[in-house]
Amino acid sequence: MTRYITMRVLSTIPVMVLVALFVFLMLRLAPGDPASVIAGDYATAEDVARIREQLGLSDPIVVQFLRWVGALIQGDLGTSIFSGKPVTELIGQRIEPTILLALTTIIFAVVVAVPLGTIAAFRAGSLLDRVVMLFSVSGFSVPVFVLGYILIYTFSMSLKILPVQGYKSPLVEGFGPFLYHITLPTVTLSVIFIALIARMTRASVIEVLEEDYIRTARAKGQSELTILMRHALRNAAVPVVTVIGIGIALLIGGVVVTESVFNIPGLGRLVLDAVLARDYPIIQGLILFFSFIYIFINLMIDLSYTLLDPRIRY
Repeated sequence: MTRYITMRVLSTIPVMVLVALFVFLMLRLAPGDPASVIAGDYATAEDVARIREQLGLSDPIVVQFLRWVGALIQGDLGTSIFSGKPVTELIGQRIEPTILLALTTIIFAVVVAVPLGTIAAFRAGSLLDRVVMLFSVSGFSVPVFVLGYILIYTFSMSLKILPVQGYKSPLVEGFGPFLYHITLPTVTLSVIFIALIARMTRASVIEVLEEDYIRTARAKGQSELTILMRHALRNAAVPVVTVIGIGIALLIGGVVVTESVFNIPGLGRLVLDAVLARDYPIIQGLILFFSFIYIFINLMIDLSYTLLDPRIRY
């Protein structure tokens, strides 16, 4: 097990290197010149050239990449072109809303989707099963920003139950105001997550319910609830946990849109502002940060398989 963990950790290094190389080249080869953006519309060619020299953009791409990697190894993600602040400082200032929104979304989605998919599997072919499948298809079909505006119109503008936008820190304003403001963004972001997990849970539980040991448990007189909780759901957990890890990618992409719709000052808004301003250091730092989070979560999910299914050995 220790050898497997070591190999899995080491395998993330070339992945991060490839991600860094891809991001660096993608941003450098994209149309537009950050020096021209900083200089403004009325700048002369000499002004643009001077700014390019200050930013090191006149150097060959290989030199720029090696210089950036060297700083990255030292924990330096660079300095924002426009604000002049270190990227790590900007991430630290914006990370709390994003992390809490992601946590509330994951918790809410799992709590709703797993029982929903289990019940649908147990009642396969019934009206409830069809309703769950309809919800799953709808959850994948409706874009996040459309759902967000629908919820804002319904619960904020019409019913006036929840706020339109904003964020309250639980460490400053308290848990009540935080929950009050985070409810709509959480529901908006979790719908596609719920649809994904519920569908996979249903498929996995249906497959497990057809196994011989389930028939044996029923022959021994065990209740259906015991069979579902002790035998079916536990043995169906591996593919469900896997799809939760895959859904993290959807979650990361949805955070950008959701924070923009609900005006939440998190990393998603920082990504959007950096892209519009072509602030290379911030974009590179955020993509690497999100990539590290995604790789780390998938590593944890891989290691959890042995706890969920004792038959799995590495």
